[in-house]
Amino acid sequence: MDFDFTTLTLLSIPLISAFVGWATNYLALKMMFYPMEFVGIKPIFGWQGLIPAKRKEMAEIAAELVLGKLLNAKELAAKLDSKALTAVMERRLKQVLRRIVNEVMRESAPKVWASMPVHGKNLVYARIEADIPNIVNNMVDDFKYNVEEIIDIKELVVTKLIESPEIINEIFLKSGEKEFPFVEHSGFIFGLLFGFPTMFVWMYLPEWWVLPLGGLIVGYLTNWLALKVIFEPKHPTKFMGLTLQGMFLKRQNEVSQVYSEIIEEKLVTSENILKTALYGSGSKQLLELIELHVNDAIDRYIAFAQPYITLGVGSDAYYKVQEMASRHIFENSERYMPYAFEYIKKTLGIAEELSARMKKLSPEEFEGVLRPAYEADEWKLILTGSLLGMGAGFMQLYYVFM
Repeated sequence: MDFDFTTLTLLSIPLISAFVGWATNYLALKMMFYPMEFVGIKPIFGWQGLIPAKRKEMAEIAAELVLGKLLNAKELAAKLDSKALTAVMERRLKQVLRRIVNEVMRESAPKVWASMPVHGKNLVYARIEADIPNIVNNMVDDFKYNVEEIIDIKELVVTKLIESPEIINEIFLKSGEKEFPFVEHSGFIFGLLFGFPTMFVWMYLPEWWVLPLGGLIVGYLTNWLALKVIFEPKHPTKFMGLTLQGMFLKRQNEVSQVYSEIIEEKLVTSENILKTALYGSGSKQLLELIELHVNDAIDRYIAFAQPYITLGVGSDAYYKVQEMASRHIFENSERYMPYAFEYIKKTLGIAEELSARMKKLSPEEFEGVLRPAYEADEWKLILTGSLLGMGAGFMQLYYVFM
């Protein structure tokens, strides 16, 4: 080999090293989040962003944190006021209930309902509408008491995050929007600094393996530092007159606010809470609660509407009315509950509550919000950066020094 030790060629070593440091850090950040789904041939030949790939584990961690340490379903439900809830959806609820009454009676006791005079039907409607506040109040009280059986917040969060990995990415990207650009650009600085030792070694030991090995070390160190600087050190640490702390941890208050707002806007929303109650593992308990109060109400309505109904409705039809009414109210929840969504959001104040409690977490606990689910796979990013750095070293050897 005819090696050229000119100043320009020597300086290309730290300069290329700086580019490698920047490129590997940039790639490491991208590989954390993209692609959303696995691209390639499973299970080895291909890649999926570390965060989306670990969304189930991260979802479970988020759910455990939100439900177990920071938010309590019963405490949140206790904020609901039955009178306010009735007020925001009463008009729509009256419309839905009239339609339900007509459908139930036409199916369970068609002759009785058809023969009933308009005055009798209006008495039934009026009695039901007058009783709405009482029914809602009783249901809300029972719901508060049984909320943990009806709504599984962990199930809600896990299901939603598995279905929508982009939400997990959003949590990280928005929480770290000030740090990630620094991590990317710092790769250039670290690469430049690490490149000078490689240059000096090459000056006195111009062996073919020096540049690839130097590239591998630069790729490893820049990626390792990029990942460590986000979470380490956990506590403020003095070093050469500077106060060092992991970037996410240093901005705990700001990150807590961003994280909490995403949880409220994208995960624990009024819509998602309703869907979990209707279709989740606690839907049976919700139906039983509705049946209990609807049956009690129907007993009162039937007695009130005598002799219009009782004489013409046998026991079988009577129980059918109860069953169908409960089922219809349950199945039509999405017709009247959306009118209460804004009230529920303001009343629960999930973002405000969650943010206030996250700000009080210790650095170790706060780190557990974002890191543990993908920490075990950090080595993949570091290995990839190392191999890319080694590849750049080979290219430099071939194109510059040969």
